[in-house]
Amino acid sequence: MRYLKILAILSLALWANLAQAAEPKRAALSDAERAEVERAEAYLNSITTLKARFLQVSPNGASVEGDAYLSRPGRLRLQYDPPSPLLVVADGSFLIVHDQQLGEPSWIPLNSTPAGILVRPNVRLNGADVAVTRVVRQPGVVRVSMVEASEPAAGEITLVFSDRPFMLRQWQVKDAQNQVTTVSLFEAQSGLTLDPKLFEFRDPKFTKPKLNL
Repeated sequence: MRYLKILAILSLALWANLAQAAEPKRAALSDAERAEVERAEAYLNSITTLKARFLQVSPNGASVEGDAYLSRPGRLRLQYDPPSPLLVVADGSFLIVHDQQLGEPSWIPLNSTPAGILVRPNVRLNGADVAVTRVVRQPGVVRVSMVEASEPAAGEITLVFSDRPFMLRQWQVKDAQNQVTTVSLFEAQSGLTLDPKLFEFRDPKFTKPKLNL
């Protein structure tokens, strides 16, 4: 339960030590489903940088918006709009969740989160550490659901893609209590030059005050 509060504010931190639940099973994929997974992998691997607005809806219906920045490999920033006190940064090694009201930032090893999978140099959605549980194709939409292979009971993340053009539009996270958090992307732009400082985290507590000379 250590990171359950983080899950409520950042759905990408799903797989960090949640409680047990009914265990999802690894899917036996058809050829058509494997083709959709490979299509999703090829799309994610084609992204170098991405900027988008996002809307996050929590299980209780509360919503918050912000700006998302992605620079592969390894870097992510979720800048929540005021009055939310949250900032999330992946710096290549850690996923850092900073709630200015709580003060202390949380440092989560990036490879222990779905964010680590999405920003790694070579994205594999159905590999040694990730297992696809189902692939659903609906009119204009492809949904790929996954669990952590070593701890499938921890929860499930579903990536939702539009079909034409094929783009990531949403992810949904179901935690061990079957509570679902949804993050939708809009106004997405890819291939932009992003400032590297976006992916640096500096704890305000350790920022030296300027001297008045």
